[in-house]
Amino acid sequence: MGQILQLRNISKTFPGVKALQGISLDLQEGEVHCLCGENGAGKSTLIKILSGAYQPDEGGEILIDGQRVTLTPRLAISLGIQTIYQEHIVFDSLSIVENIFAGAEILRAGILNRREMSRRTEEVLQYLKSDLDHGRKMWELTSGEQKTVEIAKGLVFKHRVIILDEPTASFSSAEIDNLLEIIQTVKQSGIGFIYISHHLDEVFRVGDRVTVLRDGHKVNEHAREDLVKSRLIKDMIGRDPSTFYQREKVEIGEPVFEARNVCGKGVKNVSFVLRRGELLGISGMTGSGRSELMNLLFGAQPLDFGEIRIQGRTVRHRSPKDAIRHKLCFLTEDRQTSGLFLPQTIAQNVATANLVNVKKLVVRPSGDVRTGDAYVKRLNIRTPDSRTRVVELSGGNQQKVVLAKWFNTNGEIFIFDEPTHGIDVGSKQEIYQVMVDLLRQGKAVIMVSSDLPEVISMSDRVLVMKGGAKVAELSGAEITEENILTHSIGDSAI
Repeated sequence: MGQILQLRNISKTFPGVKALQGISLDLQEGEVHCLCGENGAGKSTLIKILSGAYQPDEGGEILIDGQRVTLTPRLAISLGIQTIYQEHIVFDSLSIVENIFAGAEILRAGILNRREMSRRTEEVLQYLKSDLDHGRKMWELTSGEQKTVEIAKGLVFKHRVIILDEPTASFSSAEIDNLLEIIQTVKQSGIGFIYISHHLDEVFRVGDRVTVLRDGHKVNEHAREDLVKSRLIKDMIGRDPSTFYQREKVEIGEPVFEARNVCGKGVKNVSFVLRRGELLGISGMTGSGRSELMNLLFGAQPLDFGEIRIQGRTVRHRSPKDAIRHKLCFLTEDRQTSGLFLPQTIAQNVATANLVNVKKLVVRPSGDVRTGDAYVKRLNIRTPDSRTRVVELSGGNQQKVVLAKWFNTNGEIFIFDEPTHGIDVGSKQEIYQVMVDLLRQGKAVIMVSSDLPEVISMSDRVLVMKGGAKVAELSGAEITEENILTHSIGDSAI
């Protein structure tokens, strides 16, 4: 088997962030090369470079069959590189065969040759041992069946490299088994796979080689016969806990919030208790159900089953308005889309969340400015006054405006979803101090974070989620990167 693909010294820099630094790896015919690493390790950036969506920095090279290429999305496809993302990119209302040939239809004398397209699709589905009817609509298929169709497309068009990005995130165990069997079958035809997954049990089942990325660097490469679960996890962690942020501890009081057997979109039977003065960390890999759980608690998604109790009383959150009235505050992960009105001023943004608590029919802009100015001073938002439009602020200062908006509601329970994502180190420290100040005041905090040092440094307890369920609850000396990562991605059978 020959070498299909080679990367040499690939780096990628975004403003203020070195996403990849000097990555070199290769892919052989008929090989499954797995990429492992924590959230933010650089895996997604690397596959976007391979798909032609990003260009590497100067000095890096990509070679296909030994020839240097500059990839664009169109060229990558023409060279036989197919990227199958975690989110399905399909046409739901079209059939399987129409999806496979979308944009590359077979014509005969200018007329669509449906018979030939159907024949080729059936041939590939039979090779994959799939009993799918090529005429079925994509919306009728399960996630696993849709992934099968995407792989079938690669075979129909004789692609040579298939990149699978977290392909089993929403799969049942039977669908996972089926996909892994398909990969083992397809690689025998000489197709090479790059397989990105947080699930080490899948890596051990299909990987011929594993490359571990951490903080944009390649830290190790393992052959199949050398794979050891504990060693992989250590490669993925590789940081000194003494460098983590050290927070002041606060006396923890009585329970103020409780989730009992909460079920809903992407969440399965989660229960926990939150106390005054406590910061509860929620950890887990992408797709584990962390943000989905927060949406259920805040009323942004309906509960299918379960109970939420605040101050010992059962409450119903039919919408976020109900949650705000019950003193809940939700600082969402995507502050620019769901947390702020960017074209509006700081003052206008600060006033928005508290409107559900205001009974006055007339809102006075001058009062909003006074309130906004007070928060500008209190939170050290770097701007002359609250009449500045939010779009003109840095990421860290925008996050402080989100904080001000929720402080203005006099909330008691704060949910922070990725509170320091995309902000500089100095602003991070300020956000951490704000969170500690809330705890000192007797408030309670739930913090969802992909940054394990952040989770370890800030949390009194940590809930670990995987596949929409709570798989561990850690406290005290149990809160370590290795324990969290083992529960997040490990498999006891390995």
